[in-house]
Amino acid sequence: MTSGQGHGVASGWTAEPMPVPELLVRSAARFPQRMALDFMGRRWTYAALLAEARAAAAGFLDLGVEPGTRVGLFLPNTPHYPIGYYGALLAGATVVNFSPLYSPEEVAFQAHDSGTEIMVCLDLAKLWAPMQRLLDDGLLKDLVVGNLPEMLPAAKALGFRLLKRKERQRLPSDPRISAWTTLLRPGEQKPLPTIEPSAIALLQYTGGTTGVPKGAALTHANLSMNAQQLAAIDPQDGARHEGIVLGALPLFHIFANSCVLNRSILSGGSIALQTRFDAGEALATIRRLKPTDLAGVPAMYQAMLDHPDRARTSFASVEQCFSGGAPMSAKLKQRFEAETEARVLEGYGLTETSGVVSVNPYVGERRAGTVGIPLPGTEIRIVDPEQPDRILEPGETGEITVRGPQVMAGYWRRDLGRPEPLPGGWLHTGDLGHVEPGGYLRIVDRSKDMINVGGFKVFPSQVEAALMKDPAVKECLVIAVPDERVGERPKAYVVLKEVAEGHEVPRVEQLLENLSRLVGKHERPAALEILDDLPRTLIGKPDRKALTKREAEARARQSATIDG
Repeated sequence: MTSGQGHGVASGWTAEPMPVPELLVRSAARFPQRMALDFMGRRWTYAALLAEARAAAAGFLDLGVEPGTRVGLFLPNTPHYPIGYYGALLAGATVVNFSPLYSPEEVAFQAHDSGTEIMVCLDLAKLWAPMQRLLDDGLLKDLVVGNLPEMLPAAKALGFRLLKRKERQRLPSDPRISAWTTLLRPGEQKPLPTIEPSAIALLQYTGGTTGVPKGAALTHANLSMNAQQLAAIDPQDGARHEGIVLGALPLFHIFANSCVLNRSILSGGSIALQTRFDAGEALATIRRLKPTDLAGVPAMYQAMLDHPDRARTSFASVEQCFSGGAPMSAKLKQRFEAETEARVLEGYGLTETSGVVSVNPYVGERRAGTVGIPLPGTEIRIVDPEQPDRILEPGETGEITVRGPQVMAGYWRRDLGRPEPLPGGWLHTGDLGHVEPGGYLRIVDRSKDMINVGGFKVFPSQVEAALMKDPAVKECLVIAVPDERVGERPKAYVVLKEVAEGHEVPRVEQLLENLSRLVGKHERPAALEILDDLPRTLIGKPDRKALTKREAEARARQSATIDG
């Protein structure tokens, strides 16, 4: 199926493939004095952001960057990121995103697999071990090191230097290391390369469907056109003059790259940048800057509602909140909308799709439990997981496949020095779902998460939805555990709500008994474990893989004890 008209987009609308830096160049020409970034009170206009990106591009060219050179960004949310991102792209480089939460081994694997030659990082002691590993292994040609004080307002910069000196890393003497300020070449005019929209702009690593990290090769066209798709469905785009988005999602993640960075820069919006998500800081930013847009995972919205400062924070300026990364429960959505009077738009996307595939409409029906309708120019097909050539009928559950201008060129192949293209341009997502009347897409589960109980299919999301109906349950996840009799059984992990004084904490037996009335016999968990909190991924969504790994390790220890 193809959609876009359901979002109010005119028939025949198309996006323009362009180099990603062109988003910044055009907005700087239209709105030179408009605020592009706010970082802890220091601001960059569009003209200033473009000037610094061009200065960084000159510095990268001096370091030997050529078209296709891989430049890594190992950065939290500081202005170094957007300046380095657009600067590297202006110089013709391919950006490789690295999470600051990665271990030295994970960083080394990704650097080697991608062929990263230049890395940009900060001089924070807690982030230095992976960089030292890269230097020791000889994987980097150059390491550019910035610091927080150089991006802060004067008073805050002085306070950081005085009070947080121990948090900064003393840099080793190494000719490969240079300072961020040395990279910038203010005012230096260098001829910039011509960038083809088909060139690879970003290698964004993902676990994919195999669990082995793979680099999704996203072209300039993929990223710029996804930004245009998102702008096209916003009825206010072009009409609002001071749109501000809360930039608390990590920019190294594709969700923020598409919905916060490229989308805002395209439309001349402002980004209120936070180094990381903290509910108290987010609420303070809402009070200070009065953003019009929020973007986050459900856990972020929950944390803001539960924070003590929520009572003194008005959300009157917030027009819409984008939620993705994990399903938002109906209870949380209803509560957030009721308390803030802001609309929540749930969407769906993957690393391989440059960010976004579908979203609930701004105007019209926002169908609860669905991820909305496809973006303009996006095709979605539901196919039989066991016979991928067989397309299923509307309403039938199968694997979601996607084709559109935002779908990656393919997975990066270091041995080929290029991506391996997708057959027919169709991406097999590994997600299971179906299409409802009106073109709304409903995600059922990941195919790899489905639990096979003696031949019966059990979808963890359905058991989780039943668990969430228990008034005592705050969050939950369900995974598969081995079972000698039926092969696999579900196991539930639950986080409980705080219990009022004088009330008893629900027992495991009570929770299982309540659940048994809502699910089939084959769906009933073999066990239920109560946790203080669920493990989370880099962007804060509950981490099913971590629980599966924890369960396997526990079983291995138990087996070793029995054998011993």
